[in-house]
Amino acid sequence: MLFCQKPKAQSALLHPGFDKAEYLELLKITARQVDTPWIKVQPPASEKFKLVYRSATMGLDNRWDLWVADNGIAVISIRGTTTNIVSWMENFYAAMVPATGTIHISNTDTFSYQLAKNPRAAVHTGWLIGTAFLSKDILPKIDSLYKTGCRNMIVLGHSQGGGIAYLLSSHLANLQEKKLIPSNIQFKTYCSAAPKPGNLFFAYEYESRMLDGWGFNVVNSADWVPETPLSVQALSDFNQTNPFTNAKPIISKQPFPKNIALKYAYNKLNNASIRANKRYEKYLGKTVAGIVAKSLPGFEAPEYASGFNYVRVGPTIVLLANDAYYQSFPDNPEKIFVHHFIDAYWFLANQLQDKH
Repeated sequence: MLFCQKPKAQSALLHPGFDKAEYLELLKITARQVDTPWIKVQPPASEKFKLVYRSATMGLDNRWDLWVADNGIAVISIRGTTTNIVSWMENFYAAMVPATGTIHISNTDTFSYQLAKNPRAAVHTGWLIGTAFLSKDILPKIDSLYKTGCRNMIVLGHSQGGGIAYLLSSHLANLQEKKLIPSNIQFKTYCSAAPKPGNLFFAYEYESRMLDGWGFNVVNSADWVPETPLSVQALSDFNQTNPFTNAKPIISKQPFPKNIALKYAYNKLNNASIRANKRYEKYLGKTVAGIVAKSLPGFEAPEYASGFNYVRVGPTIVLLANDAYYQSFPDNPEKIFVHHFIDAYWFLANQLQDKH
């Protein structure tokens, strides 16, 4: 049974701003996304939160846990990448789709979403699929929690789970705006070790919504995962007013042979990004979609947005790797996730000043 304290006692359980102690507690939770028993799991188990629900595996090997504290705060903990190949296909399905639309995820389910209002905003297709499947299971649990008095909920994800947490958080905010879930639920989001979830126009809206301190991206500066997916910035990715819009007519007015040289340079730069975008869409869109469809009967590949201008989305808390860190976690080409695992983040988070 899901239970939270009554709303009156819950009015100020969550506070805006990054909280070091809160994040450390959440690392204990996300470390326990692995299957039980948790005999050798580090960091130590949380004494504040208890696991009350673990979902079935769904979608592309996605899963989530629900943890609840004695004071009633609930944590929606999203699992990251697993060793299952379909979980990796979710990561590689990096063609972008518009941040508003619908996606057919099975023979019976269509997911409608609005993660940003700007029509140029776009997000990662694979993690949108994960969000679509997980939200079907998460929303009824949010409703049940609310009916028992819960008004404070944290959305948490590490690694792939962090990428999904961005999109899920945006989806929940939109549902609140449309009054499809109660507006007096206070959500707070921690995206830990998260990859880049979308383009600049998605980032602008997400960061604007989190200005009051209700969402954070926590990054180990030595971790390569937050540097992915690979990004390609094309001239078409700029805002409408930019110095490149009239570049061709300006170049054509230059005296010969300067105009020829400038035109050659401009075309080389512009065409390179156009070709890169086409290659990315072919392999990280159409090719991966065919593989994904084999695991999701009835899945229909969506229309992709143009571009691969992935950016890091904040507000960001940087865990700066120092000499003490590298003594415990030295670079090792044979251990590519040495800086990505929970223990590395636990080490650095403990070094943060207590003012956080």
